[in-house]
Amino acid sequence: MSILLTILLDAALAKMGAGIGAGIAAIGAGIGIGRIGGSAVESIARQPEAVGDIRSNMIVAAALIEGVAFFAIVVSFLIIFVE
Repeated sequence: MSILLTILLDAALAKMGAGIGAGIAAIGAGIGIGRIGGSAVESIARQPEAVGDIRSNMIVAAALIEGVAFFAIVVSFLIIFVE
């Protein structure tokens, strides 16, 4: 009985950790994209003639952050559903 309880407890802890990991990944992506957006707006306000370059760099950086966040969330869901 003790071994069964240990296995169930390990599975529950893994699922809880995966949920926490997915939440942290989403929060981190939100903070990162918010900082990028704020910095881009500030840069555009200082140099309005560089709007195109700043916007394109902002979109590329936001896409990279979203890619990392999606990867972390997919790994978390794999931990939940593969067990």
